[in-house]
This record gives sequence, structure tokens and C-alpha cells, in this order.
Amino acid sequence: MKYSYYPGCTLRTKAKDLDRYARASAEALGFVLEELDNWQCCGGVYPLGTDEIASKLSCVRALNEAKEKNQSLVTVCSACHHVMKRVNDDMANVADIQSRANNYMGLAEPYKGETEVLHFLEVLRDKVGFAELKKKVVNPLTGKKIGAYYGCLLLRPSGVMAFDDPENPTILEDFIRALGAEPVVYPYRNECCGGYISLKDPQGATNMCQRIANSAESFGADLLVTACPLCKFNLTKNSKLPIVYFTELLAEALGVKEDA
Repeated sequence: MKYSYYPGCTLRTKAKDLDRYARASAEALGFVLEELDNWQCCGGVYPLGTDEIASKLSCVRALNEAKEKNQSLVTVCSACHHVMKRVNDDMANVADIQSRANNYMGLAEPYKGETEVLHFLEVLRDKVGFAELKKKVVNPLTGKKIGAYYGCLLLRPSGVMAFDDPENPTILEDFIRALGAEPVVYPYRNECCGGYISLKDPQGATNMCQRIANSAESFGADLLVTACPLCKFNLTKNSKLPIVYFTELLAEALGVKEDA
């Protein structure tokens, strides 16, 4: 299976491990991530202005390229996935945005939200299957107690993201079990880490991160796993609990992590 791959700019700088372990794991699992030729930054934040078009065009360009290749588009970063999925929903369902974006870009064939947007975790769950993933594990993470940290971007707004139950998600816990580790369920796993207020209100962000980490530790977690570079940065800075990308755990379990 071949997917169009949108890495996003953070995976070229501060989140290189999220990217390289995703690529190595995909190869080990037998599917191909084909990086889009002309991708640009998604903007990192979905623009809430209903008349905002310019900041959505990079997403439309990537989505249309995947459409032209007749491929689903896969993302790894939570923020990129959030923006890409919501812009795609706009292009499918908001006539004004659809017409203005298409008029601006002058595409040979208008883009109307046809591309399926998948997070890498959805590929593992819905395309590979966690049962099949478990069979591929050569280095089970036995004995590790891992807390899943979802944050807010993967789950909300739930009607558009359609990723998992926003109040009681299970995809990361099922992923952790497939790797042979023990998932730790704790109250703050889908609460915001304060990443977007860390400059304006650093103490507020620190308090939010410490509440998350303390909650996870009190329920027995040895580490937290995330898909979001901003969450990882913020939690690492403001707590003592180890924070790792889900792709690093995956690569370790599949035996393709270089330093495993």
C-alpha cells in the first residue's frame, strides 16, 4: 500500500525522530510513505476566521496532490493532522471557501475534499490492524507502563476529526498493548498541555503540564507517549516524566530503532 505523506516542517527540525521512526516503521510493516513533492507548512494552527483563505491554501495544495495520485494522505504530527483534516472538511462542505480557494489556485479540476486524510495511528488501527501489528513485534515492550497522552488536537472537534471518542479514546492504549507494554489510563490524558499559551502565560502552561504528569505518575506510568511535537516540548520542559513519540516506541518494538 502506498500513501501520500505530509511530514510538516517541525519534523524537519525539532521533531526529526517522529519522522524517521515513522518512515522506518512503515517500511517494516510493508507500506510506503511517499512524500509529497511540493508540500508547504500547514500553518500549525487552523484559522478560525470564516473569510480566511490564504492560510489554508498550502493544505489544499497538498490535499489536491494526493488526490491526483489517487492516494490517501497520511500525517504524523497532531497539529498538521488537525489543520489538514479541518481544511479538507471546509473544502468538502463550505461552498464559499471551496469556490474561493479553487478560484485562487486555478486548478485544472476543482478540489472538493475528495482526499482521505489519515493519521499514522489510524493507518495502524484501520489499515494494518493492531492484531497484525502485534504479530510483527520482534522486541515486545514487556514491563513498561506507558501513559497515552492525546492532548486536544487529535480529538477535537470530534465531528470533524472523527479520530476516536473525544472523552474516552482507546487508540493509543490499544497501540501500547499491541507493542507488549501496559497502558496506564489516567484522568488528564486528553486535556490540553497549554502549548499555545506557553509564551503568553508560561506559569499557566507549567501548571497544566505538571497536572498531567502528576496524574499519570500517580496511576503508575513510567513514561508518556504522544504524537504532538508541541506537547512533547511543553511536557518535557515542565515535568520530570519521560516523554517519547509513539513512532519511537513502534520502531523499538519492530526492531528498527537504530539505538534499540
